[in-house]
Amino acid sequence: MITHEYPPIGGGGGKAAQDLCRGFVKAGHIVQVLTTHFAGQLREESDLGVSIHRIPSYRKKMYQASFFSMLIFLVRSAWIAFRLVPRWKPDLLHIHFAVPAGPVGWLMQKIYGIPYIITVQLGDIPGGTPEKTDRWFKFVYPFTPPIWKSAAQVIAVSQFTRRLALNHYQVPIQVIPNGVQLEPLQPEMITCCHPVKIVFAGRFIEQKDPVRIVRILEQIKYLDWDCVMIGDGSLRSEVEAAIQQCGLAARFELPGWLTPEEVRERLRQSDLLLMPSKSEGLPLVGVQALAAGLCLVVSKIGGFEDLVEQGVNGFMLPNSDDNSWVEALREIISKPDQLLQYRQHSLARARIFTIDHVVQQYLRLFERMIGEKN
Repeated sequence: MITHEYPPIGGGGGKAAQDLCRGFVKAGHIVQVLTTHFAGQLREESDLGVSIHRIPSYRKKMYQASFFSMLIFLVRSAWIAFRLVPRWKPDLLHIHFAVPAGPVGWLMQKIYGIPYIITVQLGDIPGGTPEKTDRWFKFVYPFTPPIWKSAAQVIAVSQFTRRLALNHYQVPIQVIPNGVQLEPLQPEMITCCHPVKIVFAGRFIEQKDPVRIVRILEQIKYLDWDCVMIGDGSLRSEVEAAIQQCGLAARFELPGWLTPEEVRERLRQSDLLLMPSKSEGLPLVGVQALAAGLCLVVSKIGGFEDLVEQGVNGFMLPNSDDNSWVEALREIISKPDQLLQYRQHSLARARIFTIDHVVQQYLRLFERMIGEKN
């Protein structure tokens, strides 16, 4: 696998790559990963049987990649793959994120004849995350159609991501969602907390709109709730300032980045996932929240439609209407019996996202590709 994000670097997409690689190893396969190096990390390491090779790319932030760092990763990973592929003799290449690693798969296919698949996230598609990629995608896009066309298969992580991709790339696209290990997340028994525990997890960036969480909750501060916002990013200082201005310091906790184990524990201790994002493909934290049996109150966008059955396990709400968010949260927090039902429905819905099921879908695809190659 070639991916510029692999834990502890990156967000949900990198964690999804890690879960897949561990699943492939568990199924008896040999997995080598080329990924980004960050200060203080080992260049070579093993992750539960996954061989990790980290490539310096001048990445400055663990949670965010710059265009320059992605360009450096592309060039260096292409050179390293060119040297190592003849030695490793892989049956196939898995490109996780079409940008920036897609050209590496294309080059290795042209040089060595090795088939590659691409797993695309929302940020790999023009217009998918405009606040992050629109500045440079107009220059990159003309080079991308041959990469998608030459792939043995393109995988999208949600139906929304697939539909958006088909507007730009006329290639067959299969949907395989991000998966999670259900057992570490599932609570022994679902009971609602008092006060209601609200959780957000993600990067504190414009795409996730974390400041809006404070603005929405300030309007229902008379209700019993607490909120933990897990993560970090460029907007953290604005979030902290908003909390202080609203007089809500005692109601919010900002622990920063946590280990995967700590995130799972925080989810198990929560009742409700609050995500007012401006754009999402299939957010891994949303899948994790399902597995933990949380009610989901999220934006009416993107991959959330695969996670939420409206009014059954939560609500998808218009991004531009704060009042709808306030009313939905007021209704949920005021009726603990209804909140409990939402949570139980989430737990049932999570079964389709188990990582074992997702890994098997990929392995069936790999077997077909290798059979066609031979």
